[in-house]
This record gives sequence, C-alpha cells and structure tokens, in this order.
Amino acid sequence: MGKNYVDIEDGQGGTLRYRKHANGRGLIAHGAKVHPQAVVEAGAYVEPRAKVGAGARVARGAWIEPDAVVGVNARIEAHAHIGQGAVIGDGASIGVRTEVGAGAHIARGARIGDDEIIAAGMTLDTDRKGLWLAA
Repeated sequence: MGKNYVDIEDGQGGTLRYRKHANGRGLIAHGAKVHPQAVVEAGAYVEPRAKVGAGARVARGAWIEPDAVVGVNARIEAHAHIGQGAVIGDGASIGVRTEVGAGAHIARGARIGDDEIIAAGMTLDTDRKGLWLAA
C-alpha cells in the first residue's frame, strides 16, 4: 500500500498536508470535505475548507480553492480553476481550462464551455446549449 499523505511546501515556507482521495487519488487538503462517492482524479487539488458533493467529478489538473463548493453530480473538467468561495451548482459542468473567479455562482445544471473566464462575483446560468443567461 502506498503513502496516503503528501506534504507540499507553500510559498511562505510552511507545509500543507494533503491526503489522496480513495476515488481517483487526487489530493485533498486537511480541512476539505469531499464526499466518498465523488471522484477526484490524480493531479487535481482540493484546498482547505472546500466542499465537493456526492457524485461530483474533478478531473486531472483541476484546482478547487479554499471555501469553494462543488455541488452534487457537478463536473469540473481538466485544468479548470475554481476560485475561492465560488459555488458550482448541482449537476453543473465546467469546461477544460475554464477559470471561475472568486465568489462566482454557477447555477444548478449550467453548462460552461472550454477556455471560458467567469468574473469574480458573477452569477451565471446557461440554457441547454451552454449559452449564457442572466441569472
């Protein structure tokens, strides 16, 4: 059996402890809450105080910052970045390399495409095709 914890040095010389999630082997910071039925793939990071709901999928290289919430059955694609305090609604999908700013709110079931930038504090919903709507 391999090592279950990884210590990573932060920019200030301190050390942050991460554990490997059972489903996918992604790194979960101490203090983050990830549902056992969620999948966090290897190479993905979930920072302290972040929450990831049941059935959610966080792909390789994705980064979930502190205090962010990823809803039930939400999907975060590869190399996406979810900013501090952002909320991703249940069943929402965030595309590859998409940046969701701090404090942004993505509505339940919304579909955000690849290489998009959602501004900090923005509230966003989409139609079935992924076209942005005022929320």
